[in-house]
Amino acid sequence: MKLIIQIPCYNEAETLPITLRALPREVPGFDIVEWLVINDGCTDNTVDIASDCGVNHIISFTKNQGLARAYLAGLDACIRLGADVIVNTDADNQYNADDIPSLTAPVLAGRADIVIGVRPIDSIQSFSAIKKILQKIGSTVVRFLSKTDISDAPSGFRAMSREAALRVNVFNEYTYTLESIIQAGQKNIAITSVPVRVNAELRPSRLLKSIPSYVRKSIVTIIRIFVVYKAFRFFMTVGLFVFCLGLLASLRFLYYYTTAAGAGHIQSLILASILLAIGFQTMLTAFLADLLAVNRRLIEDVQYRVKLLGCVVRDQSSLKTPPVSAE
Repeated sequence: MKLIIQIPCYNEAETLPITLRALPREVPGFDIVEWLVINDGCTDNTVDIASDCGVNHIISFTKNQGLARAYLAGLDACIRLGADVIVNTDADNQYNADDIPSLTAPVLAGRADIVIGVRPIDSIQSFSAIKKILQKIGSTVVRFLSKTDISDAPSGFRAMSREAALRVNVFNEYTYTLESIIQAGQKNIAITSVPVRVNAELRPSRLLKSIPSYVRKSIVTIIRIFVVYKAFRFFMTVGLFVFCLGLLASLRFLYYYTTAAGAGHIQSLILASILLAIGFQTMLTAFLADLLAVNRRLIEDVQYRVKLLGCVVRDQSSLKTPPVSAE
């Protein structure tokens, strides 16, 4: 069994050595433990430090691509390198590396394909009261959309099996944490969580530049995820709401038309016509979005099979032994 611990990095020269010193080289249940760093367009000496600290694999972007793309690139690289289980952690040493065995245990036992490390949010002193509230609200929304019981959706400390890594796709460019959990719920991937510890904060979060920015981006992220994975329900709900408003406006016009001998209130008729047309068109959009969702699932299935075929070919080639020459 092979475990690869991946770390997305963007200018982490100061914190990366601390993070790497804490990472294990041996984890119960695994014969091989390797480290992989994703260089997301670093402009400092992060790559040199990673090499000096004994990182086994480094993949690089020439330009910063963002956390979500770096995360996916790491997963693809881990799959190509033959990882049976992948652990993702942050370069700022936020998560306690001693909890990696707890994180991988449910995957090794076959109880889950994805395991999320749940932080003790209430006791983290570096988190403001507003941030703690936002974390809980975001996790509640994600639990509703994904139909899972993950209480710390924004946690980046997670383990996953090769099977789960083959199936994961992230369309959002801001962060991978929320979407990957919702996607796991939609694809019936077994997902669970375990409590993990955190270390003292070494630097402020780069995702949380300001509370208003974080709220805005999180709301946009959740709405986009909902539109992608619940397209029919989203557009049908909006369409029915607007259509019902049009019906109410129509009833208002009919009421005054019958009681006031048809005098006036033409504005209600115009408004009703507009709302009914918009509502009907939006409901038609729901059916088109559902067809697109079916097409997306088919493409994801093809993508999964291509990746799986690549793994099979690689595994078979690694098992081949050179022919024995006759003496």
